[in-house]
Amino acid sequence: MNPFPAGSAEIMLALAVVKTLVLVVGGIITYFAFKAYRRTRQRALGYLAGGFGLVTLGFVLAGMLYELLGVDLVTGILLESLLVLAGFVVIAYSLYVQ
Repeated sequence: MNPFPAGSAEIMLALAVVKTLVLVVGGIITYFAFKAYRRTRQRALGYLAGGFGLVTLGFVLAGMLYELLGVDLVTGILLESLLVLAGFVVIAYSLYVQ
């Protein structure tokens, strides 16, 4: 039995819209951070771009794995959380590096 009951169609649509917006905005932030890295060649900006990329991928991953590949939702959420954690660690490191 599925421990996560299906939500209403409106909630599912809202979730899809929000996840899509997270992907778009996170992608834009990652792009600009990477563009700044290419322009300046500062390692910290490269790490920042990578960290934002991991966080963005993590926020979108669970739903994609569940919907497209049939992965158990709890497993998808665990992988999502690990990517977000890794992204935040990389972002924190980018702020520490000179």
